Amino acid sequence: MRSYRVTSGAGIDGLSLRAEEPRPLGPGEVAVAVHAVSLSFRELLVLRGRYVLPVKPDVIPVSDGAGEVVAVGAGVERVRPGDRVTATLFPEWQDGPFRPAVLPQLGGSLDGLLTELAVLPERALVPIPAHLSYAEAATLPCAAVTAWNALDGVLKEHTVLTTGSGGVSLFAVQLAKALGATVIASTGRTDKERRLLGLGADAVVNYRSDPDWPAKVRALTGGLGVDRVVHTAGPLDQSLRSLAVSGQVAFVGSVDGEWPPLDPRLVFGAAATLRAIAVGSRAQFIEMNDVIAAHELRPVIDRTFPFEEAPAAFRYYESANPLGKVIIKVR
Repeated sequence: MRSYRVTSGAGIDGLSLRAEEPRPLGPGEVAVAVHAVSLSFRELLVLRGRYVLPVKPDVIPVSDGAGEVVAVGAGVERVRPGDRVTATLFPEWQDGPFRPAVLPQLGGSLDGLLTELAVLPERALVPIPAHLSYAEAATLPCAAVTAWNALDGVLKEHTVLTTGSGGVSLFAVQLAKALGATVIASTGRTDKERRLLGLGADAVVNYRSDPDWPAKVRALTGGLGVDRVVHTAGPLDQSLRSLAVSGQVAFVGSVDGEWPPLDPRLVFGAAATLRAIAVGSRAQFIEMNDVIAAHELRPVIDRTFPFEEAPAAFRYYESANPLGKVIIKVR
């Protein structure tokens, strides 16, 4: 089999494609022929040496992928050869809150999926919704599960604001609409406004053409503000200014790399909850997939690259500001 390997901090140029022998299956392990992987901002952080969790030397990168089970180890009961599966980013996080015991992660402290054959623990695997292709399913483990976790507790009567148009935000628009919520999306590009409306956003605000866009969000909500912000980009204080009293900001991170200081008076003044989001559990993944299947939601894919051109896929993802996921087709 062939696998890409890299040491964190080596950058895209550090990706090395190698031929290697598959690792023998241990008890509870499954061999998956990987069909496709997708890139997220997390992968750039790993390559840049800026990921917040430990990364082992010479790791097989990329947490997100999908494929077909080709062999199972002793004691495996959940899957069998021929099953179409993807995997949770945190294999030990089955359910409940995020805690130290669940920190091992694919493409970080554990080998990931930028390989032709991955050996994974059975407990990490999740069935693929029947209507999705391998490429579409490969987009789910990081961005989609993060969006689903960020929407935890959202009801039909709620209004949700998404920031930016990265992978998490696109999934948040689709999933929030599936939950019956009203969705306001923000973007800095006029060419993305129509696409966000097409995904289900009820309204779009442009933070470049309208610097005081939180005021527009409030106007769209009758002066009340939104019940939930899925924050992935931009100043956090702007999200807080858009928030209704007792609302929540689901803080996914900052894909633009900016971490401006936060005025705590904005949190106090709105009686706001600020919740950091760390992807999600296997139980949340399965729950999300039920919604995706029921509504036949389809992930947005921007571009697909062949396995041999994985470094080019990373460079494109890094520089092109794509609308949708970047896929590497393994087979």
